[in-house]
Amino acid sequence: MLIHFSIILIVFKIKNIKFPQNFYDNLFFCIENNLRELAYGDVAVNKKMKKINKIFYDILLKINIKDKDKEFKINKSLIFKYFEDFNNLNNSKYELFDEYLMKFYHFCFELPAETMIQDAIKFKV
Repeated sequence: MLIHFSIILIVFKIKNIKFPQNFYDNLFFCIENNLRELAYGDVAVNKKMKKINKIFYDILLKINIKDKDKEFKINKSLIFKYFEDFNNLNNSKYELFDEYLMKFYHFCFELPAETMIQDAIKFKV
């Protein structure tokens, strides 16, 4: 989810469109509420939200986009860091995942900004 959200933010940046702050706020508010529904206390929720925010910004800063040709490339070490299962799988599984993210990026890039969030939810390969 955080990778997808990062891609959407990057597309908005490349298109020079201001991303609505309330979308960002709503995403993290929903995550926080779900943690509370899982019966985590205030201290645990705050620690987990801090960790989730750190992961989100790590992903956002390490996705590679070349502005000139809008070429999308995911950082392989980033994926291995957060998806440990790829370390134990053959390289073809990672390539499928990489291809999926590239298709998602191009799909979002073709969408109008007004409907990008709603239409990205409906994305299917």
